Amino acid sequence: MTTGRILHLQRLSTEDGPGLRTTVFFKGCPLRCAWCHNPESLSPRLQTQWFADRCLGCRTCEASCPNGCLRLTADGLQIDRERCQACGKCAEACPANAIEALGKPVTAAALLKELLKDRAFYETSGGGVTLSGGEPTLQPDFAEAVLRGLKTQGLATALDTCGVCSRGTLERLLPVTDLVLYDLKLVEAERHRTFTGLPNEQVLENLLYLAEWMRRQPGRVEVWIRTPLIPGATGDDDNLRGLGRFIAQHLDGLVSRWELCAFNNLCRDKYKRLGLDWAYADQPLMPAEALAHCGQVARESGVAPEIVHATGQTRPDPKGLLREDR
Repeated sequence: MTTGRILHLQRLSTEDGPGLRTTVFFKGCPLRCAWCHNPESLSPRLQTQWFADRCLGCRTCEASCPNGCLRLTADGLQIDRERCQACGKCAEACPANAIEALGKPVTAAALLKELLKDRAFYETSGGGVTLSGGEPTLQPDFAEAVLRGLKTQGLATALDTCGVCSRGTLERLLPVTDLVLYDLKLVEAERHRTFTGLPNEQVLENLLYLAEWMRRQPGRVEVWIRTPLIPGATGDDDNLRGLGRFIAQHLDGLVSRWELCAFNNLCRDKYKRLGLDWAYADQPLMPAEALAHCGQVARESGVAPEIVHATGQTRPDPKGLLREDR
């Protein structure tokens, strides 16, 4: 029974591939992107988070913790995360659901059974299931078992990856994947290391291998490139032109969609609940004209202009002249 560790399922998703999808968020990621919007997925360990607005102040959680890791203060619930084993006893005991366990072990068979409940939505909308994270390739046995089970049931599959994995893992997962959502963040290796914790050589090498695999087996898999537009990091003209040149030179005709995803700050509370600081907590949404400009730069970078899609929520355009390209 192949077992993995996931965070949760997001049903009826429209952002992780075509149609209506169920997205499975995996626990654990090899990168530490400064702008990460899913900080709860970074660690492969089970974790605990606290919701201040739900807390009754009853201290039931303190009494239930077998390791004495919790202390309710005037500043909120203090969690000793070094000692916390994320056993879940506090979450089970809390009468207001103010404490939530992050991550749970699940077998591939049990997950597949849950995913099949949404079959009608997949089939009527042209959707399917997307493995996301975190990073699914960190759990290759589990990811392969889930993808293979879905394909056996005739369902469409997608793999959302940062590209930091072994070539052997790609060789295992590609035959049971219909769509690859490939993150391409920064073209310069050192800037990639600065903002994500690792250089980008493996990311680019794996993307070149993916292109080679697609040429050998045309029509087996579709690829979307996704680039987050982060102010001061990925969203500048030089980076977008560099990424565009790489795509045009090495993946011409192989990429169906290059998605430029506007920065958003909806994850701020996630960092607070985990007791973490976030460098972008005070960064506002992108202006609509900035998103439109990024889209134009990408279209002029050498790629087929029709594959570029600049998406995401922006600050309102008071003149109503500039709209997001969806």
